[in-house]
Amino acid sequence: MAAKKKTQEVVRYCGTGRRKSSVARVALIPGTGNILVNGRKVEEYLPSQTFIMDLKQPLTATENAARFDVIVNVYGGGFSGQTGAIRLGIARALLQASNEYRPTLKALGLLTRDARVKERKKYGLKGARRAPQFSKR
Repeated sequence: MAAKKKTQEVVRYCGTGRRKSSVARVALIPGTGNILVNGRKVEEYLPSQTFIMDLKQPLTATENAARFDVIVNVYGGGFSGQTGAIRLGIARALLQASNEYRPTLKALGLLTRDARVKERKKYGLKGARRAPQFSKR
């Protein structure tokens, strides 16, 4: 008779972040602090230490930088938008882990979705607001 396999459930906290035209799906798994972005290490994916520091802000503020492994799937936009989306996703996932982090994250403004997006071009103009040069004669 076949023995029943015991399925081991992995604790996983998920959060979605958006910024400009970027969308990030973030998963926090108990671990040692590794961060994978689209299957690559964060140092390989992002070109600047400033972006990496910005991305880790929710983890360092709540003192969880070494407690969770972060797995991110992000698409759309550039590095700045993707970093902001990942940061919001991590903050939302931390709230799922424990609601005690809310005051800390809220005070730093990490739970607010930055709604600024590129303004569309209007007809008769050269850009969103730039008008053609005026000619008096």
